[in-house]
Amino acid sequence: MLAVPAAVALPGTAGAGARATYVVVYSGSAEAGRAALATLGATVEAENTEIGVATVTSTDAEFIAKAAKQPALVGAAADEPIGYAPEPGAAGASGVGGVSAIAKEKADSRAGGAIAPERGRPGSGDEPLASLQWDMRMIGATPTGSYRQQPGSKKVLVGVIDTGIDGSHPDIAPNFSKGLSRNFVTDIPVDPVSGEEMDGPCEYDSCVDPVDHDDEGHGTHVASTIASPINGLGLAGVAPGVTLVNIRAGQDAGWFFLQPTVDAITYAGDAGIDVVNMSFYTDPWLFNCTANPADSPEAQAEQRTIIEATQRAVRYATLRGVTLIAAAGNEVLDTGKPEIDEISPDYPYPESQSGAYEREIDNSCLSMPSEARGVFDVNAVGPSGRLSYYSNYGVEQTVVAAPGGDAYDGSATRDAAKLILAAYPRNVAEANGDIDANGNPTTPYVVRDDSLGVTSYYQYLEGTSMAAPHATGVAAIIISQLGRPDLRGGITANPLLVSAALVTTATATACPATNPYVYARPLTADYTKLCEGDKLFNGFYGYGIVNAKAAAQLGR
Repeated sequence: MLAVPAAVALPGTAGAGARATYVVVYSGSAEAGRAALATLGATVEAENTEIGVATVTSTDAEFIAKAAKQPALVGAAADEPIGYAPEPGAAGASGVGGVSAIAKEKADSRAGGAIAPERGRPGSGDEPLASLQWDMRMIGATPTGSYRQQPGSKKVLVGVIDTGIDGSHPDIAPNFSKGLSRNFVTDIPVDPVSGEEMDGPCEYDSCVDPVDHDDEGHGTHVASTIASPINGLGLAGVAPGVTLVNIRAGQDAGWFFLQPTVDAITYAGDAGIDVVNMSFYTDPWLFNCTANPADSPEAQAEQRTIIEATQRAVRYATLRGVTLIAAAGNEVLDTGKPEIDEISPDYPYPESQSGAYEREIDNSCLSMPSEARGVFDVNAVGPSGRLSYYSNYGVEQTVVAAPGGDAYDGSATRDAAKLILAAYPRNVAEANGDIDANGNPTTPYVVRDDSLGVTSYYQYLEGTSMAAPHATGVAAIIISQLGRPDLRGGITANPLLVSAALVTTATATACPATNPYVYARPLTADYTKLCEGDKLFNGFYGYGIVNAKAAAQLGR
C-alpha cells in the first residue's frame, strides 16, 4: 500500500524555514500530483496510492496555501502538532478520539471517587467477572443468549483502529492475530514545536511498537469488549469466538493523525477485515469545516483535506466488504445541530494552550471519521437504558445505541459498577499507579482476576468509545451468521446487509416519558436533551439498542 516507502526527493525550490510534514490529497492521477508537488519543492515521504494520499515534507511556511491553488491537489493538512489539548479533566468538551478526548474520557470515568463494585458469584457457564458485566446482560450476550447460539466464527476478522491491542493479555491472546495486525504509528517522544513530552520515551529503539503492544490501554479495552474469549478467565466479550486484528493509528498519548488513520482504514480493505471499530476522531479538528469564516484559509484547506482523505479511505474499505462502526462522540451535542467547537485544533500540549479557539460551527462541519458517508454511528446508554449523560445524539447521525456506561445513572455519586469493565494492560496499570508493588489494585476502577492461576487486570471506563465496540461485536455475530465464504478462506458479508441486520435486530426504545430529559449531575449544573422521533426511530437510540441474542438468531 505504501508505494514510496523511502523518501523520494522532488526537484524544485522550497522557501526558507524549518522542514514540516504535511498530508496532501491528489485530485487526479498520482503522476500529476507528484508533478504539482515538484513545482512546490516538496519531498514525498510516502504514498497511499490506493486513495491518492501522500505524506510530504516542505520548508515553505506557505505550503498549505500554495498547495490549495494547485489543480492537481485537493489540498494539504499539517501532519505535525498545532494547537493544544486541554488538561485531562479540564472544563470544556471532549471527543471520542485525540489525546484530549481519550484522556478526558478516562479522567471523567474516574473523577471524584466512586462506589467500589461488588463482585458476585458467577452463574452457571459464566466467566469469573460476569456479574460485573451489566452491559452484556443488557444486549443478551450471555451463556443462555448469544454465546450458546452464535459466539462468532474465528473466520470473522474484527479490526480495531485505536492505540493498539495488548495481544499478550490473557483474556485477549487466544483471539488475537499477530500476523494480520499492523502498526502505522511511530512514537513521538517530544513535541517538535513546544518541546514538551508527547508519547514519552520510546519503549523500542525504532520508536515503532510491536503490533501486540498497547501503552495507552484504550484500544485494549475496546478489543476486550468486542471479543474477549470464553476461557475461564476474567470476562467475555460480545463475540468471544471471532478474531481480533490490531490496526493501530493512535499515538501512545492518544492523538490520531491523518496519514496513519487513512492508511489503517485502507489496510482494512486490503487485508480482508470484515468489521472495524473506530472509537476516535481524527486530530486536530473535532469538526472539520470547509469554509468557516472563523478559520484562516490555511485552516480551511486543512479541514477540506481531512474530509476528502477520510472519505476516500472509507469508500475504499466499504467497497471491499468492510463494515465501519464509529463512536458518536462525548460532547453532549445534537450532531445535526452543532453550534460551538471550542477545542479545535487540539494538539500538541504547550503550557500556553494558545492554539485552540472558540468558533461557531454549523451542520456543514463534519467530525471524521464518524460523519463520513458509509460509517455507522453508535450512541451510549447506561445500565437503566437512559442515554448516557455525555453522549452525543440527534436524528441525523444516530443509527443505534449500545452500553457505554453512565456513572450517574440513578446515582448521586459516581458508581464504578455502572461503567464498562474490560481488559487492562498490566504495563499501563503499573505506569498509571493503578496497581501497587504487589500487583493489587489501588483504585475501585481496576479489578484483578486470578482465575486458573493466571493474573489479569480489567478497568472500568465510560464513553461512546465503549458503546461502539458492543455494536461492532454484534456486527461480527451477524457476519458469522449470514456471511459467505470469501477467497481468503474467511467469511464476508456486504456492509449494507450487516448494517440492515444491526438495525432490524436492535431493541426499539422510545424517548423518555419526560422530554426534554433532565440530567442532574452533582458536579455540574443540570441540563437537558431533547429526544426527537418515535419508538421506531429517534435521536437518542436511533433504531434501538443493539441486541446480540437477536443477531445470533438470524437465519434460523
